[in-house]
Amino acid sequence: MTITFEPAIAPGTRPELPSGPPKLSRDLLRQAERDTLATPRMAYSLLARMMFKPVDLLYGKQGSFTKFAMLETIARVPYQAWERMGYWAVHRHAARSALARRVFERIVEARADQDNEQWHLLIMQDLVQRNGERQTWLLHRAAPWAISFFYYHVSWMLFLVRPDWSYRLNAEFEDHAEHEYMTFVAENPALDLVPDPGTYAAEYGRHRSVADLLRQIGHDERTHKLDSLESMREPRVR
Repeated sequence: MTITFEPAIAPGTRPELPSGPPKLSRDLLRQAERDTLATPRMAYSLLARMMFKPVDLLYGKQGSFTKFAMLETIARVPYQAWERMGYWAVHRHAARSALARRVFERIVEARADQDNEQWHLLIMQDLVQRNGERQTWLLHRAAPWAISFFYYHVSWMLFLVRPDWSYRLNAEFEDHAEHEYMTFVAENPALDLVPDPGTYAAEYGRHRSVADLLRQIGHDERTHKLDSLESMREPRVR
């Protein structure tokens, strides 16, 4: 008996990766800003406040491009931790193909979110350089590495013990970032007059102004927050 398998994907094509958070029009970006500012921040846990406090002490409570670059450096960390744990789970459940596939789908989602945060970091570093803001080795290399190191290990240990705790911590971080971006835009109306340099327009989209660019990033963070809150409902893949 000959067994044949039909290809799941037509030759010459490949499955599309998750598209990432939606890109909003100018009017919707302004509405997103208003919605964020009208929504109270989440009740942050002790762990979340342990990360936010040093950032405020080192970079100031007010938003800035350098502070946002710092936040984006560590924003990728939980997704990297979840990807690592996902590969471990795929190996562990390799004999259960349906479960392994569902776990791998979570890995792909985490990687897409990680990539989105990476674009945020590249954009913020570009704005830092264009704005002539000074960066030092201690504050913009060593400190981000130390906080990221802490966040990474906390994320994967929480995920190992109680995945919903890890998702909750990330939701708190994303909520904080969302409010930081939208507050910064509201407090700096002149940014609406500064054109988007479009350095990463091909990958991230071009916006009318730097303000709209930051609003889009803030909305991305809201999307990540909502995704994490949704994942809390079924933290373990079954």
